[in-house]
Amino acid sequence: MAYNLKEVVANSPSRFTQGHRMCAGCGAPPIARHIMRALKPEDHAVVAGATGCMEVSTFIYPYTAWTDSFIHTAFECAGATLSGVEAAYQSMKKQGKLPEGETKFIAFGGDGGTYDIGLQSLSGAMERGHDMVYICYDNGAYMNTGIQRSSATPKFADTTTSPAGTVVPGKMQSRKDLAQIMVGHHIPYVAQTLGYMNFKDIYEKAEKAIYTKGPAFLNVMAPCPRGWGYPTDQLMQINKLAVETCYWPLYEVIDGKYTINYKPAKKLPIEEFLKPQKRFKHMFKPGNEWMIEEFQKEVDARWQELLDLEEMSR
Repeated sequence: MAYNLKEVVANSPSRFTQGHRMCAGCGAPPIARHIMRALKPEDHAVVAGATGCMEVSTFIYPYTAWTDSFIHTAFECAGATLSGVEAAYQSMKKQGKLPEGETKFIAFGGDGGTYDIGLQSLSGAMERGHDMVYICYDNGAYMNTGIQRSSATPKFADTTTSPAGTVVPGKMQSRKDLAQIMVGHHIPYVAQTLGYMNFKDIYEKAEKAIYTKGPAFLNVMAPCPRGWGYPTDQLMQINKLAVETCYWPLYEVIDGKYTINYKPAKKLPIEEFLKPQKRFKHMFKPGNEWMIEEFQKEVDARWQELLDLEEMSR
């Protein structure tokens, strides 16, 4: 379905409002704003926020940046908490104890609370088939607690628990592919998108996820100026380079069928994405060319795997 961004998206009521304390140049606020705008005006939402940057910066009692119901839950519990609320809602609705109208259930968690600490409750919620959407705003580390590495942190990145030095060149493990793990749960809708570059892409995917019956999952890249080390005014450029280098492909999986939503006309080398970020600056020192080559090989392999999956699912 075609959208006029000016008339539909920009004029939709903002359910994630002013007054939050997220950092300048953070990729998470645009994610929350655009996803919540995909809700129909007449529908209500219950939002569960796992402990993390977004939770501590958007809901500081008695102040909130959310216009819908909001539940702060522990790092590990967002999937379990929201699935319990959804189950209670379905029960009360059957008993006629709730007024007419539609309520949607949306969870937000960072990669620490999603890839790692919250993976068990997320997996359980998806496997049980709750009618809910889980959004991971992936900033690639535990940013809220001091920029420690997570399983979403890319290989060779410099963090406080995987510092790049003369002996160890940053994190030595490859980044977990959480979107593919969610596809393995055989849920109706899984997608990967960005919060600040292609507004049409995130809006349409959010709408599909929210209004798909059953569980849905969105993995959204959320650059972090503090943890990644880029100027706050470069958020749009960092997102663009992630897509144009195929580090962060835009794709969706509907009932097991893969669709890549954007294929660069001329795929850029991974150096274009790495160079503006201080967490990768050691990779450009003389003698460390092998790191960039290895990083490029991994990006190329994952991109080719995605192309193959799209071709096989036609």
